[in-house]
Amino acid sequence: MTNFPHINLSNRGTVVAGKTMQAEPALDKPWQLIEGSRNIRCLACSHRCVIAPGRTGHCGVRKNEDGVLRLLVYGHSIAVNIDPVEKKPVYHFLPSTPIFSIGTIGCNFECDFCQNWDISQATRGVTGDIEESAMGRDLPPQTIVDQCVRRGIKSIAFTYNEPAIFHEYAVDTMKLARPFGIKGVFVTNGFETPEALRLLRPWIDVMRIDLKAFTNEFYQRHCKARLDPVLETIRTAKQLGYWVEVVTLLIPGENDSDDEVRRMAEFVVSVDSNIPHHFTAYHPDYHFTSAGRTPLRTILHAIEIAKRAGEKFVYSGNVVDEAHGSTYCPQCNATLISRQSMHETNIVDLDAATGSCRRCHTAIPGIWK
Repeated sequence: MTNFPHINLSNRGTVVAGKTMQAEPALDKPWQLIEGSRNIRCLACSHRCVIAPGRTGHCGVRKNEDGVLRLLVYGHSIAVNIDPVEKKPVYHFLPSTPIFSIGTIGCNFECDFCQNWDISQATRGVTGDIEESAMGRDLPPQTIVDQCVRRGIKSIAFTYNEPAIFHEYAVDTMKLARPFGIKGVFVTNGFETPEALRLLRPWIDVMRIDLKAFTNEFYQRHCKARLDPVLETIRTAKQLGYWVEVVTLLIPGENDSDDEVRRMAEFVVSVDSNIPHHFTAYHPDYHFTSAGRTPLRTILHAIEIAKRAGEKFVYSGNVVDEAHGSTYCPQCNATLISRQSMHETNIVDLDAATGSCRRCHTAIPGIWK
């Protein structure tokens, strides 16, 4: 069994060499003005960019305007849809319900296999401010909430590109949505800082986190990022009380070896064996087209490895596979939710009112109502 480092989330101070070091004061925003300068340290993601006045961070949308961080994409959405929640994919959260889904331009990663590269990488190489016309439609928080209330939609997904980079836009939307019982979902690459996760927690219920691989080399080569902050986010999110689901896009020859899949699964189990883990099929896109589409047999093999490692809820994705896309009771194996596709989901033996199996009454982890 692989050993994983413990992450201390305490705000009560840290003991170092016999001395107690007091924790930093609680933040009210995901950035700080660096003392003695007009530079900003952005805390929205683990790049922790130091942004000089007039410049933007790595994502291209968080700008220092004379010592104040301005979110260039605030109130602008490039992608707006009402999706089935299963499309995110999130399987243990309000099944078979619509979710209002929005995304902006920009990203803190540079994944060479990105399937939404036309929006996520739209800020790369831009000099000066982004043109208003490139940001998409005006969509202020109040308009999003009004549309959800009018249509009876009970959740909002911040998705399509990386939501960590438009933290303030998401939070302000959810502050208006909360009084109507609307829940929030982050579909994220998991590069948030612990500080940002704490700020988000009152407003976001679900962290659907990409675990793209289990080597730092993969993250550096394919994403211009690092693995360790993603592992920290998964642990931190679970400890802070988010509902967490993990997705791994399996790319042939890159992250699908038995050893890597096993270590991935062991890590997830070390956090919580009840975390749903989705293994999804890759198709060639953007700058990385040398690998072929992921065969179904690779997905099924990964699922078996993950189950042997102790994961209780493992799913296939981007393939036609009802058997491994459905949810089963871990106690009696009853079919709780049948998924023929993301558009064909049927609740069978799940009692959503109690979050339990109708046959044996075993509690099923998730957010069901």
